[in-house]
Amino acid sequence: MDNKIVEVFIPGPAGRMEAKYYKSDKITSPIALVLQPHPQYGGTMNNKVVVDTFHTFMENQFSVCRVNFRGVGKSDGEFDNGQGELADAAAALDWLERENFDNSQCWVSGFSFGSLIAMQLLMRRPEINRFIAISPQPNVYDFSFLSPCPTSGLMIYGKKDELVPLEYIVDLDKKLSAQKGIKVDFQAVNDANHFFKNTEDNLMKNLDKYIKKESALF
Repeated sequence: MDNKIVEVFIPGPAGRMEAKYYKSDKITSPIALVLQPHPQYGGTMNNKVVVDTFHTFMENQFSVCRVNFRGVGKSDGEFDNGQGELADAAAALDWLERENFDNSQCWVSGFSFGSLIAMQLLMRRPEINRFIAISPQPNVYDFSFLSPCPTSGLMIYGKKDELVPLEYIVDLDKKLSAQKGIKVDFQAVNDANHFFKNTEDNLMKNLDKYIKKESALF
């Protein structure tokens, strides 16, 4: 399966963006975009959690893309404090949709800083059906823009996340669970830190289960 992952360059607002892409053989396959952690802390699309998430979507017959934001790897441009990165994510989604115009579902996923960008993209793109936010940081970034959150999704975090005090996650869960008509699942991975060091397998089992359950609904 791996030999079908190709390197592509996507036209973005700051120049070309380096990406990895896998196209499913399944007709009208669902699509997913996976977003990287913070570029200024060494985040790239080759981060282990990002790569494992990409593979989990692949194994569930999604056409899936992961992308380096501007200034990362071979991507043109330079870091833009989230604004430019959101524009990059939107351009990557445009490209993915053009490649899979007959897609049956559209998912967006991101890890850490990438989860913030994924959720901001979700607010702007009504075609997104589901999201997976891995290690969101509501203590660092304001997630109050998710009112209302337009679609159901998964927020998954480590029980021992050293960067995010648990009360911030609990508070976000309360806010989102009060909304009618959508269901945001909050799942904790025991013994996991922010980066899921040594607990990636448990993380991926949870993701796989969620993707299987939710993609079957469409």
